[in-house]
Amino acid sequence: MMMALGMFVFSLPTLAYQELQRKTDWKHPSTSRVGARNARQFTGKGDDTITLSGWIAPELTGSVYSLDALRLMGDTGKSWILIAGTGRILGSYVITGMTEGRTVLAQDGDAGKIEFSITLERTDESVLGLLNTLGDLGSIKNMLSLEGISNSASNAMNAGLSTFDNVAGSVGSLF
Repeated sequence: MMMALGMFVFSLPTLAYQELQRKTDWKHPSTSRVGARNARQFTGKGDDTITLSGWIAPELTGSVYSLDALRLMGDTGKSWILIAGTGRILGSYVITGMTEGRTVLAQDGDAGKIEFSITLERTDESVLGLLNTLGDLGSIKNMLSLEGISNSASNAMNAGLSTFDNVAGSVGSLF
């Protein structure tokens, strides 16, 4: 395990990042002064941003469903506990952005290589408070497991096809 965000585990079978960048800011607003440099005052902590980037090759390592799981987590808008593989708790983070680039395309359009970048921003939510709001860990673990993600994706695709069939039937009845 490289790192865990909530119940999502970054690892070779799921999503192994090759680079971790962390940027921490502190607030020092300035006030203009005549004939002197601006005066600065420390007013507290600023943003703490972590960017994970790398690539996966779904036929060899990593899973495209892992990107889907992280998107679902981002859609919730919730803050997730971030724990390094060493066990160090880094704090509570929200997913604020994700980019994905697909290359080495097959005839069916499936990507042989997917480059990704995920941006996390720290929140001030209490880690202990988040532990109390996790609810049923079994259902969350199942949702984020590869099998659970695959089932969710399959269910979503089937629902989409069903909706497509209904729309196509409705459009067909118009003519």
